[in-house]
Amino acid sequence: MRELHPTNWLRYAGILTWCLVGIALLLAPLYARQPLTTASIIGAWSAMTLFLLAFLHPWSRMRMVAPFWQRVVALAVMTAAVIAVSYFSRSSFGAILSTVIAGILPWLLPRVLGVAWLFCLSLVFAVMVALLPQFGWIFLIPQLMILLGLMLFAFAASTLALEQLRARDELRRVNSELRATQSLLAENTRIAERVRIARELHDLVGHHLTALSLNLEVASHTSAGKTKEHVDRAGSIARLLLSDVREVVSDMRQDDRVDLREAVRELASGVPEPAIHLDIPDELSLTDPKRAQILLRCAQEVITNTVRHARAQNLWIRLTADADGLRLEARDDGRGAAELLPGNGLTGMRERIKELGGRLEIMTRPDSGFRINAWMPPEAPA
Repeated sequence: MRELHPTNWLRYAGILTWCLVGIALLLAPLYARQPLTTASIIGAWSAMTLFLLAFLHPWSRMRMVAPFWQRVVALAVMTAAVIAVSYFSRSSFGAILSTVIAGILPWLLPRVLGVAWLFCLSLVFAVMVALLPQFGWIFLIPQLMILLGLMLFAFAASTLALEQLRARDELRRVNSELRATQSLLAENTRIAERVRIARELHDLVGHHLTALSLNLEVASHTSAGKTKEHVDRAGSIARLLLSDVREVVSDMRQDDRVDLREAVRELASGVPEPAIHLDIPDELSLTDPKRAQILLRCAQEVITNTVRHARAQNLWIRLTADADGLRLEARDDGRGAAELLPGNGLTGMRERIKELGGRLEIMTRPDSGFRINAWMPPEAPA
């Protein structure tokens, strides 16, 4: 069974809270001291509907993928709606519904702004209570403290869930990087071991078989009769065995390519968001472990930057190899930037690629994401 994302739980809890408040609002005429007018009922339900629409709108999606102004507009609409619910229904229904806002605030705004938003919302409700004839301004501070404490509890619980989710995602990402590095290291170790065995076979066994063949050739010239027949047969077997050894050595040296595709797939498997779309040919492999490591590190840096800074929903990575060289193309659909300020990661990518005679191009615009094109010259023939 697939595990639900914490934002889905918050979404379902918010809808359930809305339904419970809606049921209470339907039953309000049965116990209200003053019967609600038709205009008040229509106003209260209009505000309830507006709150639900804003809560379900993509602008209030709880993963900070929408632009900042869109998230602020969605929160402003929900805040106005809960205030209107309490105003028209002459009840605390809006204050109860505002706990939903407190729960999603950590996912939509920075922490300081979120706390300030909660304080202002609690202050508005406290003033509304103080304006009622049966309470007065003496109840302003107590009411503010009660509402603020209730909302801060929901805010703190949601903040804790957000931090745990970020820590879990970071752990998964680091774990996938370790698995990718381990995969590449295992490939390099396998290749190194095959090359060592091939050299041992060629240098030791091949050398001794060659010496044996020469000695048998000499013995063939100095023998006659039945002895010469056996010596010639032994020489044929030695030459055949030497040919088999050389064939085995050649086969072992041909299988010395690094499976870069599997390493990159391991790297992407540990990133839940954004969705990573890989376009890597099945036949793509490299004989130079250093090139494979540099390409893997470039892909790792692209994924890390997208996760931490881009606020993107999708990331596309494409690796190709042809007669012109190796290319890594990556782009996302994140927020982009008006000015590019390369950090240590991008600078390190450029330096690594430049060591091999390649180049790195980075393009970005606001609301157009990042695009990275890396190129390295083709591998020199062995």
